[in-house]
Amino acid sequence: MRLFTIRDYRYLFSAQVIALFGTGLTTVALGLLAYELAGPRAGAVLGTALTIKMVMYVVIAPFAAAYADRLPRRGFLVLLDLLRAGVVLALPFVTEIWHIYVLIALLQASSAAFTPTFQAVIPDIVTDKAAYTRALSASQVAYTMESLLSPVLAAVALLFMGFDLLFVGTSVGFAVSALLVLATRIPNARPSAHSGVREKLVAGIGTFVRTPRLRGVMALNMVVAAAGSIVVVNTVNHVRDRLGGSQSDVAWMLAVSGLGTLLAALVLPRLLDRIAERTVMVTGAGVLVAGTLGALVLVAVPAAGWAGTAIVWGVIGVGTALVVTPTGKVLRASVPPNRIPEVFAAQFSLSHLAWLVTYPVAGRLGTAAGLAPAWTVLAVLAAAGAVGALLLWPRRDVDGPADEMESAESVSPSETTGRRYGPAA
Repeated sequence: MRLFTIRDYRYLFSAQVIALFGTGLTTVALGLLAYELAGPRAGAVLGTALTIKMVMYVVIAPFAAAYADRLPRRGFLVLLDLLRAGVVLALPFVTEIWHIYVLIALLQASSAAFTPTFQAVIPDIVTDKAAYTRALSASQVAYTMESLLSPVLAAVALLFMGFDLLFVGTSVGFAVSALLVLATRIPNARPSAHSGVREKLVAGIGTFVRTPRLRGVMALNMVVAAAGSIVVVNTVNHVRDRLGGSQSDVAWMLAVSGLGTLLAALVLPRLLDRIAERTVMVTGAGVLVAGTLGALVLVAVPAAGWAGTAIVWGVIGVGTALVVTPTGKVLRASVPPNRIPEVFAAQFSLSHLAWLVTYPVAGRLGTAAGLAPAWTVLAVLAAAGAVGALLLWPRRDVDGPADEMESAESVSPSETTGRRYGPAA
């Protein structure tokens, strides 16, 4: 089945791409707005805004999953897009720093509800297994292209307009995304396996705790966050202070990491047709650990310079794609259809919780003690996550919803042919 022949997926993917690029433009414009309001304290303002973003992602996503089956998903997604459009449109008019924090909280709360709901819709529209694998890869490519192209688009736009008009363009993008979602036929969520809201709030996390492969995914979240924080947080200081580069050099080095992610995401669909997700993701964890160790070499061997940095950043980009791209497929295979929203929401929260741990290590420790101590801690966290994934995710694992696997444990050993099912005892 050709993925983009599916009309509803084509509309949803277009909505995702437009919203992503709008978010990228907002990130650039927000930095300029913070500088206009706070001057030298712009970094602190952005750091606080980033923390608010992570907290919203960790807290809001489970609540969105708890109510997902009570709301028409298409209408819910359209409402969230329109809310984001309104919030972004208000940003150019703020006059106080606290206004930024309030609007960012609203914007990220909307995104925290939108993203896991959107992710849970895709398997209901793309039902073919091979096509769904390609949908996951396409989503990763979209995220990567946004990180590569949004700064370039913003730079070009700023040649002709003020940064406040970037917010207007982003608002229009969210409105167009809402129209595309409105034109899509999205089935309502299946009734949840859990009746109470409180039960739903903990159901997704509970599934992760009980299911071996999902415990492995939790450990892999830490590997991705530890290595990724080096790139996201420390690129600017490493390039400007250690390598003596310019602002454009910072952008190009970030692009190198994004290029590594893009290339890996393009190769993965064919790879995942032949190789188990566990093998690909654990390999990706090893690549990321190698990347963090490579970063430490950059500190110890200044002669590695630009070429060494580009190699390490590219390696981290490749490892990130190897871990992140197959994750949706693993989640989908681990629960029955009526529990897909809750596990996607749980993964959304848990993955960002890992970033909430590693961002301060890269940022605060990197500023206070230097990059070498910060990257050492991040390398240790990445290695611990990789080892944890190997121990928590059994090599002999079987695809299938967790509920089905748990019931299979009651079948006689001869009927299960010796395979290991479900949560460990």
